[in-house]
Amino acid sequence: MKFVIGVDEAGRGPLAGPVSVGVFMAPKNLNKKLIKILGGKIRDSKKLSPKRREGIYKQFKELKKSREINFSVSHISNKVIDEIGISKAVQKGIDMSLYNLHSSYDRKNSVIRLDGLLKAPKEFKNQKTIIKGDEKDVFIACASIVAKVSRDRLLCRLGSKYPAYSLEIHKGYGTQLHIKLIKKYGLSPLHRKSFCKNLTK
Repeated sequence: MKFVIGVDEAGRGPLAGPVSVGVFMAPKNLNKKLIKILGGKIRDSKKLSPKRREGIYKQFKELKKSREINFSVSHISNKVIDEIGISKAVQKGIDMSLYNLHSSYDRKNSVIRLDGLLKAPKEFKNQKTIIKGDEKDVFIACASIVAKVSRDRLLCRLGSKYPAYSLEIHKGYGTQLHIKLIKKYGLSPLHRKSFCKNLTK
């Protein structure tokens, strides 16, 4: 059985919270079923409503439970992003997520498809990077959804820990509300200092 593994990230640009990398694995012949779950169209997870993403994610959880698919999400913290930079942090997330799936697939019979400019470690020989992959490839689109939903859920949980910043509303992105709250309260332990330099002068 040939597996396809889609890879995408969520949270590259926010001022707070982790960057999250989703890896989604399914048999190649499941593509029509996955497209149906997505509503008959492949699209970037950001173009779906939060409610729609959550509904799709719940269906993925059921498929994972019945072992039809597998997926993994790695969250790379804001502190790591500040230490090594966003590109290396995303790469770290890709490596972690792929190795989390390591025992459940045969590398020789698997192809990895990555969004944008992402790359898997060199030892994964059968890989392909697709520009705007989350709008062209169903497996990448599914990886995009698991990464986005997982990260959004995490930010909502963190929002209750740091209520002053309304993280559950903007998910760490640089909205007017978020910037206003940073200027009022300063940076929290969740903020990416390297992304907020101009806001704290």
